[in-house]
Amino acid sequence: MYNVDLHMHTVASTHAYSTVHDYIAAATRKNLKLIAITDHGPEMVDAPHAFHFSNMRILPRVVDGVGILRGIEANIKAGGETDCSEKMRAALDLIIAGFHKQVFAPADIVTHTDALIAAMTSGKVHIISHPGNPEYPIDIPAVVEAAKACNVALEVNNASFVHSRRGSEGNCRKIIAAVRDGGGLISLGTDSHSAFTLGDFSACLPLLQQADFPADRILNASPWRVLAFLERHGGERIEEIYAALNATG
Repeated sequence: MYNVDLHMHTVASTHAYSTVHDYIAAATRKNLKLIAITDHGPEMVDAPHAFHFSNMRILPRVVDGVGILRGIEANIKAGGETDCSEKMRAALDLIIAGFHKQVFAPADIVTHTDALIAAMTSGKVHIISHPGNPEYPIDIPAVVEAAKACNVALEVNNASFVHSRRGSEGNCRKIIAAVRDGGGLISLGTDSHSAFTLGDFSACLPLLQQADFPADRILNASPWRVLAFLERHGGERIEEIYAALNATG
């Protein structure tokens, strides 16, 4: 149903287990049209060096019909800064950002909310990862309002319902309902740490269906929607990916 996956980690983040090649092979088997490689930002304890991100320009744009976006899951720090430098950001297409306790210890609802809103209003973030994490309570209406104003998508993270961030479902239901009613975008991410789960949104979909969330506000509904979203944020038009999409229909 959704042929785009915007959140995954390779062996460059050493608690993950698949290579870029593994992910491309899995994407081909599963008929995914667009994937984003989004390893953890360099302040995570086992993250790749900053060079990993600034050198992503060497990756081809299309392999075996699969479009490849160069990305990061940056770490949000106190005050809303992230560990994605300007040099890194200049080499990347997609900036996901989220809380990770190895970088930002859980605090209180005001601190979390202020940091998320500051990250979004910076204009340097496209997607907020796993905002339903119960370890980081947020003011959901305020975050949803800011995300809409900044054209930032809020992620529904499949891994949060399977083996990470247990207890996220209630918050995610509230976020989905608030975005549905208040406007804005949802992004789906598998948060895959191995290629076996690439493109598997099976735990997310019931929440979206039960909320009757409009499909035209889910980024993953088409690769063209993702590319247009990135261009609205000032990203360059990626002609190679457009050509591959047009060739396959």
